[in-house]
Amino acid sequence: MCQLLGMNCNTPTDVTFSFSGFAQRGGRTDHHADGWGIAFFEGKGVRHFVDHQPASNSPVATLIREYPIKSRTVIAHIRNATQGVVALENCHPFVRELWGRYWVFAHNGDLKDFHPRLHGNFQAVGDTDSERAFCWLMQEIWKSHAGVPSVEELTLTLRELTPRVARHGTFNFLLSNGKALWAHCSSNLFYLERRHPFAHAQLADEDLAVDFARHTTPQDRVAVVVTAPLTTNEPWTQFQPGELRVFADGVRVG
Repeated sequence: MCQLLGMNCNTPTDVTFSFSGFAQRGGRTDHHADGWGIAFFEGKGVRHFVDHQPASNSPVATLIREYPIKSRTVIAHIRNATQGVVALENCHPFVRELWGRYWVFAHNGDLKDFHPRLHGNFQAVGDTDSERAFCWLMQEIWKSHAGVPSVEELTLTLRELTPRVARHGTFNFLLSNGKALWAHCSSNLFYLERRHPFAHAQLADEDLAVDFARHTTPQDRVAVVVTAPLTTNEPWTQFQPGELRVFADGVRVG
């Protein structure tokens, strides 16, 4: 299975520490070596980087580790191909526009016999089940709302739509429009909320630690969602199968 990483904050924050450990799972501490990608929301814009090379030795991943881009919402993905060839167009996260806003999506899992009818506004570029699922979700969200829905409204819509995809297989995913981060668990997903008083954290996949108290203020809030815990000394909470949770301003809101 692939690896997911999501971060949602109440103030622009860099993801360097978490991404440093996460990237090692792309061919070094784990076997996921079929590409990777990351997307950062900045205002109405999105910085989007993908590469079909393993994340552990990708020059683009090195750039991300060394260049602390700050964002309030980040989605990253390391690919273990189950459907679709190893190619740039099949690397997550995927990005689409709806209602003048970017939407970002990444999926971990394998959907069998999932070939929904898609209209012209949302078509897959690559040949993965993941991108088809994203296009279908965007299509159905567009059909369900006349304009950008509130976080609460979109959460209700996603809770209706997600089981229709999940019945085809494993459907762990992260979705964001820059306002919030939605996370759905079919099999394996964990989350953590960092807040004052911030503590020392040790990565599980790399010999790297950080004292967050030196780099934060008492007002900072950071929520991290990941396929498997990134650190060895923080209180990660495991999702229940079938659970959809939403994070905004660095805390869980649903």
